[in-house]
Amino acid sequence: MLKCKTVWKKLAPLARASSTLCRQNVRRAGFNNGRISRPTCAPVAHMTTGPAGGGRENQLYMLLVGATCVGGLVYAYRTVKGDSQRYQERIDEIASRPNKQAREEQAIPIQSEPPAVPGPDPQAAPSAKGTTQPPLVWIASTADEPVVEATAEEAAAPSAAPVVEEAPSPPSEPSPAELTEPPPAPVVESEPTTSAAESPAAEPAEPQPEVVAESGDSAPVSLQFPSHTPYLLIGGGTASFAAARSIRARDPGARVLIVTDELVPPYMRPPLSKELWFSDDPSVTETLRFKQWNGKERSIYFQPPSFYINAEELNDAENGGVAVLTGRKVVHMDVRGNKIKLDDDTEISYDKCLIATGGVPRNLQVIERAGEEVVKRTTLFRKVEDFKSLDKVSRSIKSITIIGGGFLGSELACALGRRSTECDLEVIQMFPEKGNMGKVLPEYLSNWTTEKVKKEGVKVISEALVKSVVCKDKKLEIQLKDGRLVTTDHIVAAVGLEPNVDLAKSAGLEVDSDFGGFRVNAELQARSNIWVAGDAACFYDIRLGRRRVEHHDHAVVSGRLAGENMTGANKPYWHQSMFWSDLGPDVGYEAIGIVDSSLPTVGVFAKATDKDTPKAATEKSGTGIRSESETEHTAISPVVSPTPAPAAVQQKDEYGKGVIFYLRDKVVVGIILWNVFNRMPIARKIIKDGEEHADLNEVAKLFNIHDD
Repeated sequence: MLKCKTVWKKLAPLARASSTLCRQNVRRAGFNNGRISRPTCAPVAHMTTGPAGGGRENQLYMLLVGATCVGGLVYAYRTVKGDSQRYQERIDEIASRPNKQAREEQAIPIQSEPPAVPGPDPQAAPSAKGTTQPPLVWIASTADEPVVEATAEEAAAPSAAPVVEEAPSPPSEPSPAELTEPPPAPVVESEPTTSAAESPAAEPAEPQPEVVAESGDSAPVSLQFPSHTPYLLIGGGTASFAAARSIRARDPGARVLIVTDELVPPYMRPPLSKELWFSDDPSVTETLRFKQWNGKERSIYFQPPSFYINAEELNDAENGGVAVLTGRKVVHMDVRGNKIKLDDDTEISYDKCLIATGGVPRNLQVIERAGEEVVKRTTLFRKVEDFKSLDKVSRSIKSITIIGGGFLGSELACALGRRSTECDLEVIQMFPEKGNMGKVLPEYLSNWTTEKVKKEGVKVISEALVKSVVCKDKKLEIQLKDGRLVTTDHIVAAVGLEPNVDLAKSAGLEVDSDFGGFRVNAELQARSNIWVAGDAACFYDIRLGRRRVEHHDHAVVSGRLAGENMTGANKPYWHQSMFWSDLGPDVGYEAIGIVDSSLPTVGVFAKATDKDTPKAATEKSGTGIRSESETEHTAISPVVSPTPAPAAVQQKDEYGKGVIFYLRDKVVVGIILWNVFNRMPIARKIIKDGEEHADLNEVAKLFNIHDD
């Protein structure tokens, strides 16, 4: 158009001159024509052979003007057409830049430009749906959307969400160990393994080995997380698994995603401090299989790997399923937006969410302040890795000290005490109470238990308050407040559990100031679409008030109820959970309610037989996890034993078997069954009734402890 304007400026003067000359000739011709009547007076020079009213000059000028106009129009048309063509070529060139860039990046070796492929490359959907353009596999978000024309930056941003839903590539799945590699965030997004594995025929031979070389680093499934899941379970413990099983039972097509910071799928924790230590299998730390007291073998895992489906297949699974993301920690929770953020910045949205984060073992402040060398020689026992580490350490040192006289400390003391005779290992247990499990058992039973632990080869130090711990000459020196000094090689701190409520701040959830844990209502709800179960839940007990329980049975039952309520059951939590502890295969007890040694207690005991042991109990029930069978039954009408009970509580040197009642305002609020098994439904009913009992000896008859 600019050229047209310039040409017009040049032609305009000529056109104006021609027009002026034409007008003059017309006037001149008109003047001459007026004198035609007098031909004698008209000069010959003014005569013309052309038509009247014009001359040859006029025709020439007219032709010149016409040609100029036609030429200008033709030139303008060709100019406009050329500009339009060049404009279209420019648009096409801009639109083809992503394809050109993808081809250039494909030609360059992958290792020379790792950041060039983040985000877009792991799109499995194009090859899965038959896309025949290999370069587009690196930048397409889905096979059906024309996202291939987007820039690399535009394709990288939304890559995490759709990949999960469209990435069915089981052959390229890494092992569970690879799924949990620490560096998932940056590497995961580059993940060239997906492209290579899903389009081997289309990919040239050159980039394929480079892709395989990176497959070990980019572990995998991280980028293939589901961007949304109907049921999200945070935590990979007993409560989460119980909830998943309950959800699937009520909704067979449900899709459940479990996110856990551990490297293994859900497992039961009790064997870590019990049966696993008594295994004769030298590879028990690898197999994690153990023999129950009844001789039957089982794994600590609730289900084999085949029970779970891969995370990237969760949204496409026809019948739903349960998937587990291992090695991933939830660091932020957006309650209003119904989504969470993982430690690699991946976001997952949900419809219903369960928080079952459990707890973390406490440590002594004197150990935390003692320095790195002391901390390195201290074990906080909680997870599978802790069991493996302590097993290895106990076989390579000469002395180990367990600080804590509760359930965990006493179980580990007995387990390591048995090993002390085999490995020439000195096992020391110290605690601030007067006797073993002094906070739970009445004093006379605590003293008896202490002697039992000593017989297992454990050196017991009671009323021990740790003042300081130092490391000298590769030995740990534990200074007690009363001046006693204990030298050891390793420390196991078993001093309690702290509920994991890290998500409370970002989620805006209430934490109980007295008991810790997330406060929930009777249906285990913290918010309208958020439930809490297991150790992290502080719930209201209809009989005993607000409580928080840290035992396996509570995790099973609360997780199961939370799963039911997540599917719309709306059931209140009324169950009285039980817990149990075994001091080896010969002595064990089960407890329910509030068992606090500061409460008044009444104990009724009888002579024990060979069947009154944990080993015999598991032989009869067929399971090593006794609470799993106990919680399935309820007591309706207990049968009173015809055998008369003793007139008074028997407190003798041997406590073979018996029942200990814990009272508050003359009402039974807790019961311990000492070497009495398969009677927990009766104890649960007694606490549920909440009645005063004039003679607890009569109540003890309900447990048939005097039967041979």
